[in-house]
Amino acid sequence: MERRGNKRIVVPKFKTEAEEAQWWYDNRHQLEDALVNAMDNGTIRRGTAKQLTSRARASRNVTIRMAETDLDLARKQAEEKGLPYQTYIKSVLHEALVKRERHRAS
Repeated sequence: MERRGNKRIVVPKFKTEAEEAQWWYDNRHQLEDALVNAMDNGTIRRGTAKQLTSRARASRNVTIRMAETDLDLARKQAEEKGLPYQTYIKSVLHEALVKRERHRAS
């Protein structure tokens, strides 16, 4: 949580990575203002950003080959959502994997 003036920004719990990515994107200006205000008034501390993102899961870099048409489609859809295409691909893959796992388990 960060303060913006007297207003507190609360980072909610997210159901999906896509939902989380969209929330960070939608609130980027408020978060930037909070960061600048904290720097200006001397309340910024080391680790604050880490605390905000402490719910983030560990991740590992991977390299995959994709058909160019799939990559183009992913870039188009990501742009429509205002997200970086790699973040969008990661969220789509995550949602598909979770959906298949739920289906398999039922």
